Amino acid sequence: MEPVTVQTPEPIQQPSPAQSSPAQIPPANQPPPPPQGPQPVQDPYYDDEDGGTLIKKILLIAGAIVGLILIILVAIFLISKLSKPSKPKDVTLLYWGVWEDATVMQPILDDFHKTHPRITIKYEKQDIKGLGNYIQRLNQASTKSNGPDIIRFHSSWLPEVKNLLLPLPSSVVKNSGIDKDYYKTVSRDLKYKGAYYGIPLGIDTLALFVNTNRLNNIGEQIPTTWEDLAKVARKLMIIEGDKIVKSGLALGTYQNIAHAPDVISLLLRINGADITNLAGPQRKNTIEALQYYTSFAKGEDKFWDPTLDNSKLAFAKGDLAMYFGYSWDIFEIDARKAPDVVYQTVKIPSLSGRHDTIASYWAEGVSVKSKYSPEAFQFLEYLSKPDTLQKLYAEQSKVRPFGSLYPRRDMASLLKTNTLIAPFFEQGDDAQSSIFASDTYDDALNKEANKYLEDAINSVNQNNGSIDTAVDNSLAPGVAQVLTKYGK
Repeated sequence: MEPVTVQTPEPIQQPSPAQSSPAQIPPANQPPPPPQGPQPVQDPYYDDEDGGTLIKKILLIAGAIVGLILIILVAIFLISKLSKPSKPKDVTLLYWGVWEDATVMQPILDDFHKTHPRITIKYEKQDIKGLGNYIQRLNQASTKSNGPDIIRFHSSWLPEVKNLLLPLPSSVVKNSGIDKDYYKTVSRDLKYKGAYYGIPLGIDTLALFVNTNRLNNIGEQIPTTWEDLAKVARKLMIIEGDKIVKSGLALGTYQNIAHAPDVISLLLRINGADITNLAGPQRKNTIEALQYYTSFAKGEDKFWDPTLDNSKLAFAKGDLAMYFGYSWDIFEIDARKAPDVVYQTVKIPSLSGRHDTIASYWAEGVSVKSKYSPEAFQFLEYLSKPDTLQKLYAEQSKVRPFGSLYPRRDMASLLKTNTLIAPFFEQGDDAQSSIFASDTYDDALNKEANKYLEDAINSVNQNNGSIDTAVDNSLAPGVAQVLTKYGK
């Protein structure tokens, strides 16, 4: 039997992936793949691949939002707290006064405190007459930072104190009415380069005091011009031998004339001289005014001489018919006058239609060193109110015959019935302060300027010198030096 040859079948070639044919549908008789069991449904809140949860994500987002809201709320709270104005602290202002006692000022200060409870005013009266050196003491106190917040100063002092003062804010200027309701002398005296440096509580001007009994005895009327003044004064003279027993008018000398610097300033101003430049273009006016003044004390026809009492005292005694003075002279005259002295006050006589006169008063300003200048200016604005000025006048009138004459033109009617004091404030628009000023007890500007004026008058009266020489060699250059020294 022949052997059977068995052929080994060739291996089936597996197609390469590139050559794979499409999947064949299994034959109909091929059983389906075995079931694989139910497939798990993916929980939308659970992610196996991330290993985290959507809940966690939501919580994280929510937490972030809440945190952001908290941060915003805290920021708003902090901003509102920082931007909210802190409660104003209580302040005390030091106020240097000059003439008024604390008992007079305290009711005014108390009324202010009622409406401004966080501001207290401490008032100190300075003994300007006894101690002197007021401006020097003011400078020293300011340098040591323990000086006053509110300063009283004379109307002629602005050149020497303006660097110690703050200009008034525009709101204070507007609310006080200082530009429109106060007499014009205030703007002439207290305004520098468009800014005010103080507000006055009163005003005063040089006026003519007249012994009406003496005039009635000779049948004369009160003179209204300088020409009439000299004529009437001549008729009022009583001379025994070569001695003047009773004078008609006090003019011509320096030492025994009350307010001599002011009176000479009056003649200089009314004659058109320039006090700030006595040897300038108006030099002739200066010479004429001084010649006129000294003529009353020279020659056989003199009206006045150095042997007579001070003019204020002579008037009070009845030995002088007319002299120039301020309203505060009334207190002294009334206290010393003879029983038969009856007098009145009138405006300064006119010269060639001019009615100029000299002002002398005090004002309040705010120190440049004050730590509480807004509060200090609030106080100044309060002082400027008509109601406050009326209250101050009433308090002053408790200790003397009358108070400070109102510096406001819109209050003139309140004092007009007092004919003894009316002329002083009625001249407020025609007045201006002068560097030649009496009774300021200033050891600086006024004192130095007055000394040059005194020397010039004495050189003529005592040494028979000429006015021209006195003006050119001493008075004009001396005054110019003083003005330069104090910055005017």
